[in-house]
Amino acid sequence: MENLKIRSPFISIIMATYNRAHFLEESLQYIIEQSFHDFECLIIDDGSTDSTSQIIDELCLRDSRFKYFQRKDNYKKGLPGCRNFGLDNAKGEYVIFFDDDDIPHPKLLEWTVRKIEAHNVDYCRYLRTVFQGKFEREFNNDEEYGVKVLDSCVVEKMICGEIPFNSCQVLWKKSCFKDLRFDENLMFAEEWECYTRILLRGSKGISLEKVLYFGRKHPNSNTGEFWNADPIRMNSNIQAIKMVINNLKKHQLLTEKLIHYFIRWGFQFNKPEIINYTLKKSNSGIIKSLKYKIGYVFYPFLKPLFLLKKKFREA
Repeated sequence: MENLKIRSPFISIIMATYNRAHFLEESLQYIIEQSFHDFECLIIDDGSTDSTSQIIDELCLRDSRFKYFQRKDNYKKGLPGCRNFGLDNAKGEYVIFFDDDDIPHPKLLEWTVRKIEAHNVDYCRYLRTVFQGKFEREFNNDEEYGVKVLDSCVVEKMICGEIPFNSCQVLWKKSCFKDLRFDENLMFAEEWECYTRILLRGSKGISLEKVLYFGRKHPNSNTGEFWNADPIRMNSNIQAIKMVINNLKKHQLLTEKLIHYFIRWGFQFNKPEIINYTLKKSNSGIIKSLKYKIGYVFYPFLKPLFLLKKKFREA
């Protein structure tokens, strides 16, 4: 391992949890097995009523790096509030967010810290994949992997999902969150909105082209609830989109590509308010606005043709 200026705790892992005792123990075990040992793991409980407290209390007695907190009332219930509580109590120079039902590669902390120090950047992104059911994969410990420098164009690519920035897919310098926190009114897409603000500040980073994080896919996850049209998750996504559009406009970065992306989102999820909001904020002319509004009316009839055209292109 390359020489690092070790401080203790060097990395703060922030994990929010709520009634996930049936997954939590396994996730925590893979944190214990990290090859990089200089970390603290702050576990913020959002009011669990299962055996979560017993599992974590026992772990804290065995390993002083793990610290258990109940979310304070001055932070709103939900992931953003718990993560903000963690940020306000983190002592590490770096911060990383882990979910309570996922699996990190045992060398995740070691490799990301090594590369972020070597390249002198603000964050290190890595690849993430998903699994269902029991975790039975073998970890790839081959250190031959690509490292890409992420330039200013990454903001646009991140927003459009071309370079995903999942909440648990980035190691950040804690300084990236100076005077910046997750919006606690958002119950979905809060990291997408927050990370957009970080990148708009001009933060520089790298991407490790290697899978270092395994997200557990199940219907009770926030993402699962969103795709099942949960109204709270959907409305939060709409609010996050409006906030991102406002920030892009403020920085004069609401490009044609991003305008098309947001409008397509409105078409896909049948949300005309996003189409209208995007057109308004982008100062689109009458003809352009009318074209999209007419397109929205006929989209249900045209959508099968678009899908068929896509299949032919991919064949």
